[in-house]
Amino acid sequence: MPTVVHGFDWPDRVVVGTIGRPGSRTFYLQTREGSRLISVRVEIEQSAALADKIEQILNQLMTEDRNALRIPVDAPPELVDTDPLEPVEEQFRTGTLGLGWDPSTAQIVIQAYSFPEIDDDVDPDSIDVDELEPEEALQVRMPVGTARAFVQATRAVVGAGRPTCPLCGQPLDPDGHVCTTSDEL
Repeated sequence: MPTVVHGFDWPDRVVVGTIGRPGSRTFYLQTREGSRLISVRVEIEQSAALADKIEQILNQLMTEDRNALRIPVDAPPELVDTDPLEPVEEQFRTGTLGLGWDPSTAQIVIQAYSFPEIDDDVDPDSIDVDELEPEEALQVRMPVGTARAFVQATRAVVGAGRPTCPLCGQPLDPDGHVCTTSDEL
């Protein structure tokens, strides 16, 4: 069965946001174009990596003479979206992410693929992972200014979680924390 692709070529909004309290937040990549709204679940690590990789692509493009004037160094303040998520109806949980650059439109392209569904009656050892096709995918294209703003906003969302322990760097839970370096003190 072919993968159903939810494409957004010039979205009105692209944002990573969360539902829940720090320590139990669920992350979503949400995209809106007109009245179409898609929310796909992502992990915090995927969100952070996505922001990092987009920034790397933009910085690399800035070093190329033909792109230098088109790529903003900083996020245009009017494009930084810090509003909460719109009502979330999870379309799918993201398994893998893809990222690219479309020089014909000067847009960053994000691709989020759903986890492939596996029947319960199938022996997991008999599955060739390379042959599994995701049922759904989200493809979002965004201009470079929007991409810079997306990076800044996503990093703020990722960083708004639980504070970290100054000794071991692990998140501090409201219920307490067992520091991994406490044995060494």
